Order: sequence, then structure tokens, then C-alpha cells
Amino acid sequence: MRLIPCLLLTATLLLLSGAAPSSSHTVLAATPISRMNLSWWRTRFEAKQAELHSRPINLLFLGDSITQYWEMRGPPDWRDYAPIWDRFYGDRNAVNLGFNGDATSHLLWRIENGETAGITPKVAVVLIGANNFGRLHWSAADTVAGIDAIIAQLRDRLPHTKLLLLSVLPSDRSAWATDNTLATNHALAARYGHDGDVTFLDLTSIFMANGKLNRDRYLDPLLTPPEPSLHPNAHGQLLMAEAIEPTLAALLGDRRHGVRK
Repeated sequence: MRLIPCLLLTATLLLLSGAAPSSSHTVLAATPISRMNLSWWRTRFEAKQAELHSRPINLLFLGDSITQYWEMRGPPDWRDYAPIWDRFYGDRNAVNLGFNGDATSHLLWRIENGETAGITPKVAVVLIGANNFGRLHWSAADTVAGIDAIIAQLRDRLPHTKLLLLSVLPSDRSAWATDNTLATNHALAARYGHDGDVTFLDLTSIFMANGKLNRDRYLDPLLTPPEPSLHPNAHGQLLMAEAIEPTLAALLGDRRHGVRK
């Protein structure tokens, strides 16, 4: 396994120690940023606002395209996610609040602008951060600050909701993205691994084989033309659902769903 460069290792140690960032540095990853200027994003945001208030909500999924893909149907089989969602979450009064391309800043804006208003879900599942390491090129330290801000807002706005925080998933976009993903997950594990209000689960091992990324569990290499592995395909997403199910069922206080016989 390639070692984390010294700079990232230092950033991780600072995160573990709880050292605060310089007051002169504006952390965009922890600053609410709207994408309402994008018509599709605004339309989805408004539709999700209506859905949140159309029925009782027990379970929230908050994230980016990886979460939004739960709504996608095939063919082919490798992009047929919706039946898996139905199997695990269809009878749990769940809402999918995944938005393609969102970074921590965009999820933070959504939380502060209606996605937590007037609801009392039992559990909120958070999977965010991958897009921080794309074109935005935000560091692990800033990404953890963004996730900290999200958790703080959820605790404040949904005080009776249990939080399930998932690790940033591995990808093969670049060595820099890989190193920052590792540093972020190490810091999140240290910060929330023993937190009484937040349950942290690291799903990295699902997407690894013999110490390397298992591209067979990603959608992107199957596209034409192929792209770097970033989004789990339907099988990868099924493995994610199975991995979190024991914890999720315990947090919800219901039976385990989707068990393969």
C-alpha cells in the first residue's frame, strides 16, 4: 500500500488532535453554498421539499450522486439500483436526498434551507465528500470541517434523529484524491468512531481486493467511453446496503431487511 504523503499525514494528525484551522482561512467546504442557479438542481430541490412534507418520514439519505443513483433503473443490470432500494428501504418511509455533483458545502446549504424543517426522522444516513476531491480540489482537512459542520447542523435541527455517517468511498481518480480520501476517513473514524450520537461505518473494504481498488464494483468503467471508478454499480451498492443493514436496523428499531437466502 502506498504511504500517505507527509503533508496529508500532518493534516490528519492535526485533525485527530482537534486543532482548529487558522481564523484567516475561509473553509469553503464548511460554508453553505447554493446551486439554485442550476435549473435541474432547483427543480429537484423543490420536488424533494414537497416529498418531505407529503408523508411521515422515518429515514433520510443525504448525499451526492452515489445516493441519487438509488433512483436509477436499468437496463442494464449494473445500473438497476431502484429494486435494491425498494427491497431495503421501500417500506421504511425513506426519502432520497442525493444530489448529483454536491459537495459538503451544497449539502450544508440544503440542510440549512429546508431539508430538515418540520420533520422528525428516526435515522439520517450521510454519505458525502467525494466531490470535494474532484474539480473543487478541497483538502482532507477542509472536507472533515465540512462534514463536521453537517453533523453539527443535523444534531441541532434534528435532535431526536440518530445519525449514521458513512466513509468517503475509494476511487481511482488520482493519487491526490486517494490520499485525501484516506486521510478524511482516518480523521472521521477517530472523531466519530466512539461518538454516542453518531455511528460511523467505514465501507472502504467493500471496494477493495488484495489491497487494490476492485473496479468490478463500479459503474464508471462500464460507461462509453470508460471513466475513472467513482460510483458503485448496482452490485456495489447492494453490498453497501447489506453492510449497513445490521446497524441501520438497530438504529431504526426494526427487523433486518434485504437478507439474501
